[in-house]
Amino acid sequence: MASLQDRTRFDPAEVEPRITERWLETGLVHPEPAGTADENYSIAIPPPNVTGALHMGHALNGSIQDTLVRYHRMLGRRTKWILGTDHAGIATQKQVEKQLQAEGTSREALGRAAFVERVWQWRAQYGGTIIEQFKRLGASVDYEDERFTLDQGYVRAVLRVFVELYRKGYIYRDHYLVNWDPGSRSAISDLEVETREVTDTLYSVAYPLKDSDGEQIVVATVRPETMLADTAVAVNPGDERYRHLVGRTAILPLVGRELEIIADDYVKSDFGTGCLKITPGHDPNDFEIGRRHGLPEVGVIGEDGRMTAEARAYAGLTVQEAQDRVVADLEAQGLLRGREPYTHEVPFSHRSGARIEPLISLQWFMRMDELAPPAIAAVREGRVRIHPESQSRRYLDWLENIRPWVLSRQLWWGHQLPVWYRGDETYVDEVPPEGEGWERDPDVLDTWFSSALWPFATLGWPDDTPQLRAFYPTDVLSTARDILFLWVARMVMMGLEFAGDVPFRDVYVHSVIQAPDGRRMSKSLGTGIDPLDEIDKHGADAVRFGLLAMSSSQDVKYSPEKVEQGQALANKLFNASRYVLGRVSEEAAPAPRPATVEDRWILSRLQRVTGETRARIESYDFSKAALGLYDFVYNELCDWYLELTKGREFEADLSATILHVLRETLALAHPLIPFVTEEVWGHVPGAHALLARARYPIVDGALVDPEAERQIGAVIASVRAVRSWREEAGVRAGARLVVRVAAEGYGQTLPLVARLARLEVNGAGDAQAIASVPVPGGALEVLPSADVDPQEAARRVEAERARLRAEIARAEGKLANEGFVSKAPVHLVEAERSKLARLRGELEAL
Repeated sequence: MASLQDRTRFDPAEVEPRITERWLETGLVHPEPAGTADENYSIAIPPPNVTGALHMGHALNGSIQDTLVRYHRMLGRRTKWILGTDHAGIATQKQVEKQLQAEGTSREALGRAAFVERVWQWRAQYGGTIIEQFKRLGASVDYEDERFTLDQGYVRAVLRVFVELYRKGYIYRDHYLVNWDPGSRSAISDLEVETREVTDTLYSVAYPLKDSDGEQIVVATVRPETMLADTAVAVNPGDERYRHLVGRTAILPLVGRELEIIADDYVKSDFGTGCLKITPGHDPNDFEIGRRHGLPEVGVIGEDGRMTAEARAYAGLTVQEAQDRVVADLEAQGLLRGREPYTHEVPFSHRSGARIEPLISLQWFMRMDELAPPAIAAVREGRVRIHPESQSRRYLDWLENIRPWVLSRQLWWGHQLPVWYRGDETYVDEVPPEGEGWERDPDVLDTWFSSALWPFATLGWPDDTPQLRAFYPTDVLSTARDILFLWVARMVMMGLEFAGDVPFRDVYVHSVIQAPDGRRMSKSLGTGIDPLDEIDKHGADAVRFGLLAMSSSQDVKYSPEKVEQGQALANKLFNASRYVLGRVSEEAAPAPRPATVEDRWILSRLQRVTGETRARIESYDFSKAALGLYDFVYNELCDWYLELTKGREFEADLSATILHVLRETLALAHPLIPFVTEEVWGHVPGAHALLARARYPIVDGALVDPEAERQIGAVIASVRAVRSWREEAGVRAGARLVVRVAAEGYGQTLPLVARLARLEVNGAGDAQAIASVPVPGGALEVLPSADVDPQEAARRVEAERARLRAEIARAEGKLANEGFVSKAPVHLVEAERSKLARLRGELEAL
C-alpha cells in the first residue's frame, strides 16, 4: 500500500514495462487450444508489413482489437489474438534493393539465391520492430505464437491452395492487358492502383484517309506516343457526322499502318472530336474494344518503361521523350490540329508511386466468377456482418462486378509460383517434377494471395490442428476500408473454399485518422504523428483512450485534446484510487452495502454505465464507450461521489461499498485503459490475481435505483446552478451564501447541497430576496448578506444574460438557415444544436 500512497501521480514510463512483463510471464496472451470456436474468441491481426513501424492506423486498430480481446477474455472466454507479419513482396524487396544500391551493387549482380538470403537477413534484423512496438501499446496478442507469411508451414498452405485452384481450372496463364508498374517492374492488380487528378494536354491529330484526295479524320488523345500502337479508329454508330466513314481506312501518321474505321457504342460523341484512336496494347478500354472487333494488339512501350522496336524510329526513348518527339514530328508534318489542357483521373501505383502503363503481358490469372457468389451470399445472409452497414454495399458492388485477378508478380521475394516449364510442357504441383530440363517460373505470387489465407493458415491449415479446431472461424476482423476488397473479400472467398466456413463473423471498418489539419498523415508531407512519441509523452492508456474516443465510421482528424483527456482520466482514476485505498482498512471486503442516498446513487449509476459500456463495445461504438466511461469516472465517481462522501467516517458499510465501486470501475475500464487499471488493481484488498483475468462487471438490476438518481441528480443540478450564479455575481470564493429554499424534494439531501454549494440555509424571516436561482423542483432564493453586493450581482448577472441571449439568437439564426442545415456536415449541425441547448440551459440557470 505504501508504494501507491507515496506516488502523487501515475507514471506510465515506470508502470507500463513492468505491467507488460507481468502479462507475458503469466501466459495471459497464450491460450492452450481447447474447446470450439463457438466457445472461444479469436481475432487475427491484420498482419503488418515486415518492413513496418507502428503508425497511427496501427495504433487505432490495435487499440480497437485489444479492447475487444480484453473484454471477451474478462467474460471468461478462451481468447486468442493471432499475431504475425506479412512478407510484403514489393515493399521489402525495394528496401533491400536500396541497401544494395548504397553499397554500389544490385540484386541482378547478386543473383536470385543470394538476394533472397540477403532479404532474410534484413528481416531478421529489422522485421521485429513493429512487434515490439505493439507491446508498448499494451496489445495482448499471442507473442509466443508469432506467424510469418513465408514460414515453412505457411508456404505449404499457399502452394496447396494454388495447386488446387489450378486443378479446378480457376488459375490459368494468358496474354492480357495488365497494370504495369514501371517503378517495381511488375504487374499489379486493379486494387493496388490509385487514381490521381492530373492535367495533361489533349492533342487533336489528323489521320489521312486512304484513297482520298486530302480527306482526314481528326482524333483527340492525351497520349500521342501510344498512337504508334494504334490498330483502328472508332466512332459511335449513332454519330451522324462519321457514319459514312465506317468501313473505310485511315493511315496512321508517322508509321503508315492502315487502320480500319469501326463503329462501337463505347465511343462518346461529345468527347474531343468524337473520333477515338484504338490502342489495344496500351489502354484497358481499347483492349476490350479490340477483343470485340478482333483487332491486332501492338505494344510499343516495354516493361522497362522505354519504347520497343515496334515504335520504330522512337525505339529506346523514354515515354516522355517519345511523346515530345511524336508531337514535334506531327507538327512538322502539319497533322497537329490543336492542343488544350485536359484534367482527368490517371492511374498510379500504390506501391511505387509510378504512373501505371497498361501493357499486354503473359501472366498468371485467377478466375473469380465461381468464388465470388458464395462470398456475396455470406454477407447477404448475415453470416458475415459488416459494420457500418454502408460498407456492405461497397463489398457487394465489387464482388458483383469482379474481374480476373492477376496473380503473378515479377519479383524475387515472395512465394515463387509452383510452376515448371519444359518446352511446351507445363507442370504445376507442390513438389518439383522429376526428370531433366525443367525450369521453374521465376515469378512470385501477389502478396494478397498469401494474405487471403491468413485466418486459417496461421492456425495450421491444411493440417487439422487443435489450434484450427479451437479458433476457426475467428470472431472479428477490424480493418480500414481501403483493403475491404484487397484483403477482406478475398479472405471470405478463400475461407469458404478451403476452410469450409467464413473466416470471421463480423467485420468492423474503422475510421482513418487524418492529420489535425485534415490532410492524410504522411512523413513525406510532414503531417505524420508518431504514436510512440505520443506514448512517450502521455502514456499508452492516454493514446489508446484518445484514439478510441476519436474513432467513428467516418474519417476523423487527430485530436491531441482527446489524448490529453485520456491522460487526465488515467491520473484522475489513479489519484481517486489512492484516496479510497488510503482510507479503507485492508480487511474491508468489497460489497454493495449502501447506507445513504449517495451510496445508492453511485451504485445505480454504476449499473447504468456497465450496461452502456458492454452494449457499446459489443456494437463497436468505441467512441461512446470511451467517452461514457470518462464521464462516469471523471464526473460522477470522482467529482461528485467522492466529494459527497467527504466528512463521513469510512465505517464498514461505506468501506465495503466504495471498494466495490472501485473494483467494478477498474474492471469496467480495463479493456480500454489497461495499464493504470492493472496497476491499481494490485493494491485493492483481496485482488491477488491479474485484473486482465478478472470477471467483467455485469448489471445487477436490484441496484438500479431511479429515485436515488433523481435525488442526487437534483443535488448536482442545484450545486451547479448556485456555483454558476456565484461566479457570474462575483461572490467571493470562500463566502457562504444565505439562501431560502423555495423548492420541493430536498428534505434528505439539503445538507449535501448546502455543503457543496457553500450555503447557509435560512428558512425564517421575510427578508426580500436579491436573486432567485432556479433549481429542480423550484428555486433557491439568495438573501442579503455582507458577502453579496446586490447591485453588482444584478449588473453582472444581467450582462451575462445579455451575452447568452445574443449567442442564442446567433445559434437560432444559423439553425434556421436551410442552406446550413441541408449542406453542412451532420456532425456540425448536431454540434450547433447541442450548443444551443447548452446556452438555453445556462440562461435558464441565471
